[in-house]
Amino acid sequence: MKKTVLITGGTRGIGRACTLAFLQKGYNVAALYKSDNAAAKELMDMCRGKSIFVLKCDVSDFDAVSLAVADITAAFGGVDILINNAGIAQQKMLCDTTRADWDTMFNNNVGSVYNTTRCVYDYMVSKKWGRIINLSSIWGITGASCEVLYSASKAAVIGYTKALAKELGPSGICVNCIAPGVIDTEMNSHLCAEDMDALCDETPLCRIGKAEEIASLALYLASDDSSFITGQVISPNGGMVI
Repeated sequence: MKKTVLITGGTRGIGRACTLAFLQKGYNVAALYKSDNAAAKELMDMCRGKSIFVLKCDVSDFDAVSLAVADITAAFGGVDILINNAGIAQQKMLCDTTRADWDTMFNNNVGSVYNTTRCVYDYMVSKKWGRIINLSSIWGITGASCEVLYSASKAAVIGYTKALAKELGPSGICVNCIAPGVIDTEMNSHLCAEDMDALCDETPLCRIGKAEEIASLALYLASDDSSFITGQVISPNGGMVI
């Protein structure tokens, strides 16, 4: 029987790469997106005829997530694999941030992870099988200057992952975290060519990562081959953080 994967932020960047990779491997895919209708339409057109369900949903809103999961369950029977990829970034000195910035960052990067997990939790426990893959960042491991709010939110995702892995292990559910380094996505599109070259120079592999490389890791963590891996933080970062 086909397994169903729910991917938040599933129409752009790493999420889009995951959507395409899981479809290619024969999964049912539910891809949530917040606002970019053009990217969602492009993905749907590209994947026409495949087992994909694209839904507009603000994952920071618990009620919206609950309704989306109900729709996905009606379409596919339940969510077996959850990939919490959606998130936002911000570059500011802490003294230039506001409490509203903090709330927005945590609602999107941490609150969304709670919302989706809570809405699939009971189904996974009842099936005694599941995979939850949370996207953090190297900055959640090391911290980044001028990205205190972002770093703190991504560190919270790591703590959440480790605690949830202990809680859900007895139910046969593996919970892991991917903490990528610099990846070629729209989130880094604000960086100029000189900044990107500098990041490449700081990376032992002398390049930045590809979204498809993160998707390949997510595929492995979702598979039965990873059944003895849980509570881990895996950081594909080209050696920038060792």
